[in-house]
Amino acid sequence: MHFIGVLNKDGGTFRTMDMAAFATSAERVFAEHGNSLECRVVAGADLAAELERAASDPSSDALLAGGGDGTISAAAGICFSHRMALAVLPAGTMNLFARSLGVPLQLDAAVAALAQGQVGTVDIATANGRPFVHQFSVGMHSRLVSIRNGLAYAGRWGKMLASLWAVAPALSRPLVFTAEITTRSGTERRKATALAVSNNLLDEGHVPYAEVVDRGVLGVYVVAPMPAHELARLAVALAFGRWKAHPLVSEKEVEQVALSFPHRKASAKAVIDGELVPLDRHVELRIHAGGLKVILPAAAAPASSANPATELA
Repeated sequence: MHFIGVLNKDGGTFRTMDMAAFATSAERVFAEHGNSLECRVVAGADLAAELERAASDPSSDALLAGGGDGTISAAAGICFSHRMALAVLPAGTMNLFARSLGVPLQLDAAVAALAQGQVGTVDIATANGRPFVHQFSVGMHSRLVSIRNGLAYAGRWGKMLASLWAVAPALSRPLVFTAEITTRSGTERRKATALAVSNNLLDEGHVPYAEVVDRGVLGVYVVAPMPAHELARLAVALAFGRWKAHPLVSEKEVEQVALSFPHRKASAKAVIDGELVPLDRHVELRIHAGGLKVILPAAAAPASSANPATELA
C-alpha cells in the first residue's frame, strides 16, 4: 500500500521534534514492511488543505495523519468523505481515538504497528453534518478548553499543564444551562452543567474514551448541576476512570439524538474532538456504523473491529 503522511508540526509532540529526521525514519520503517510512505510536514494553518490534497491523490491508498486529536478528527472527516483509509499517528496530548483503535502511544512503536497494519472499519459520528471520532460536548468542557487556550504553553507537556491550570477557574463558577434532548423515546428538558455525546459508549478505568468503536451507537452523558466542590470530586473521578456511578451523571445509548439549547448565548461554544466551535441552537447527532476505514495496528487491533452561574458562555 502507498501511504501519504500529513504531519502537523505544530501539534503536540511534533512541536519539539526534528521532523525531517522523523519523516525519513518513518518512511524507512514502512518500506521495510513492504509499504511505501510519503511524508508531508505542514504547519497547522496548512493542515486542512494538505489533508484534502492527500486524500484526493490518485496514487494514495491510505492517509496517515500525525498530530493531536484535532488533527486526527479533521483527517477522519476527510477520509470519511473520500472513503479512504486513515492511519492514526498519535502526537497529541490525549490521543483519544488512537487509544480506541489500540495504536501504541509511543511514536516509534506506532509507526511500526501501522506499517504492519491492515484495513478495517469503525464507526464515525456527525454533529449537524460535521464528523467527529470521539466526542461532541457543551458546558463545562467548553469553558475549560476556552480557559486553557488563553494560556501560553509549548509542546505536549505544556498543554497538559495548561489544562490542569484551567481546571480551578473552570470549576469555580459551575455553568448551568438548559438542554432539550430528543431521542426515539421522546423529548426531555434537562438542567445541566455538562452534556456530551460520544462515538460509542465511553469506558471506565482510564481517561474517558470508547474501547470499542464499532457498535453503531452514540453515548449521551448529562452531568446535572452540582456545587463546585462536588464537581471537583467528579473531575478527580474522571481522571481516575471512576465516574459512571456518580448519582448526578446519566448515560444513555442511542443511534441518533437531537439537542436544542433554548437560552443559548450568541457567543456560546461547543467542543468537537477537543476543538472549540460555535454552538448551534439545534444540533442533530447521528452515528454512521462502519463509516470510517482505518488502518488497524498490528497485534493491537480490537477483536470486534476486524472487518448555577450562567447559561452557556
